[in-house]
This record gives sequence, C-alpha cells and structure tokens, in this order.
Amino acid sequence: MKVEVKKVDPIVRELKFEVPPDRVTKTFNDVYEQLGKRAKVKGFRDGKVPRNVLEAQHGKVAKEEVIRTLIPQAYEEGIAKESLSPVDLPQINDVVLKDGVLTFSARLEIKPDIKIKDYRGIKVTRKSSQVTDEEMNKTLETFKKVQEEHQKEKQEIKIDDEFAKGLGFPTLEEFKKSLARQLEIEKDRQNRWDVENQIVEAILSKTKVIPPSSLVNKQLSHRLNEIQTRLKSQGLPEAEIKKKEEELRPQLKDAVEKDVKVYLIFDKIAELEGMKVQEGENLPMKVMEFLLKHAQWA
Repeated sequence: MKVEVKKVDPIVRELKFEVPPDRVTKTFNDVYEQLGKRAKVKGFRDGKVPRNVLEAQHGKVAKEEVIRTLIPQAYEEGIAKESLSPVDLPQINDVVLKDGVLTFSARLEIKPDIKIKDYRGIKVTRKSSQVTDEEMNKTLETFKKVQEEHQKEKQEIKIDDEFAKGLGFPTLEEFKKSLARQLEIEKDRQNRWDVENQIVEAILSKTKVIPPSSLVNKQLSHRLNEIQTRLKSQGLPEAEIKKKEEELRPQLKDAVEKDVKVYLIFDKIAELEGMKVQEGENLPMKVMEFLLKHAQWA
C-alpha cells in the first residue's frame, strides 16, 4: 500500500492512499463469500449462488462494502506507519475504486509538537482561609436582609441571640461559629482553585500551543448545547436562545481554546513523566496533582 503525506500546516496533514489490486481483490472475495451465505436468489439453493450472479445482482452493494472495509484499515495502517497522532476522526475525500485499485485522501489534525520545560518548581502562593471580621459582618448583613425581605410586617431586625434562634441556633455565638466553618470551607475551595489557576497560567505563559480546530469546535458545540438545553428548560423562546448563543460564542470560544491548550500540555507532561493513566482516571487531575507536589510553595 502506498501512502503519501503532505504537511498542510504545523498540525494539519493530508494523506493520499493507494490500496493495490491484490488486497482489493481479496476483500471483494471475502465480501462475496459473506454475501453468498445470506443472499436469496430464485433458482439457486441458499449458499450456492454463483459469483457471476452475485456480481450482477449485488455488485453495487459489494463495492460499497469493500470501500467501507478497506478505508478504515488502510487509514489506521497509514497513520501507524507515519507515526502520526490524530486528535479526531479524519475527513475522507476523493474516494475512487477503479481498475481494481482503491485510492482516497484523508485530511486530519495531529497533536501539536509541544516543547515544554520548567514545569517542575512553579512558584505558587496559597491565600489564608481564615475568616475576617469584615467577611463575617458582611455575611451576617446578608442573612439579615434576607430575613427582613421575608417579613410581612417590615421592621428592623437586630443581629442578636433572638436572630440566631430564628435560624436554628441557641445563641448568636454558636451561629457565628457555624457560619465561620462554612465560610472557611468555601474559602478553602476558592483558594485551591486559585493555586491551580496559578499553575495553569504559569504553564501557558511559557508554552506555545496551536489548539486543533477540530477539538475546539467539538468542545464549543458541546458547551453551546448545554447552554441551549438549560435555557430551554427555563422556558426561553427559540429566538432569545439563538441571540444568547451568539452573544456567548466569542467568549466561550476563548475559554474552550484555553482548555484545549491546557489539556494538550498536561497530556505532554504525562508523556514526559511516563505517567500511566488508568481507565476511569482523570488525566488533567492526575497531572495537576503532580505539578502541585513539585511546586515551590510560598
């Protein structure tokens, strides 16, 4: 089998395939053998239909089956032979089966060649999760406003033990302790996200990556579909949903491109570090754990 590779740009390749007659003939023989087992032709017993009769009655179907069988086989062999790593399914074009030879072309995007260094020892700073008096007072004021809005008779509410009892606590001090724990948990969550974001931004700043458009478009469609489903469930008219989608598309595309870049960089780090990702494991999460372990913590 002949394979020619053309470099269209840094991540796009176009492959031209030529499958020789001997392989095409063998595949035709296999297809007609299977057709012969199930074809029913008047005047012939099941499984005893002559080849020329099968060709006359089922030639078009056989040809389509041969093409459907050979293209994926030839494609997989071709990318293995050329050591290519596609990021998505290819576009198959120019399919011709003539004079016993099958030719076709495949256009595909490959993983970008990522050069990354200094990913160990990234400097990170974790903020304090301690709840300040200002944060506590601000949260208490929010609770107070909510309580006042639910009153039938409008009156000023005091933040005292009686206020706390209305929320299910014996004293204001007990309510504050519970509230502080909740606020700390939320600050912890935000601080963890902040540290991870420091890692991501540091890596992106020192690594050039061209995000494959096929991956970006697939992820963008997925996110827009999620938004569309949510807006439909809220009862928004179709016209409003379309308008919202068009408004969100540019910023969503930027976010998706960033996510794709990060995933490809993390995938490269996993490769460089010889990480084995088991089925069901989350590769980005595993790489992030590695990067956090090897970070410089302030």
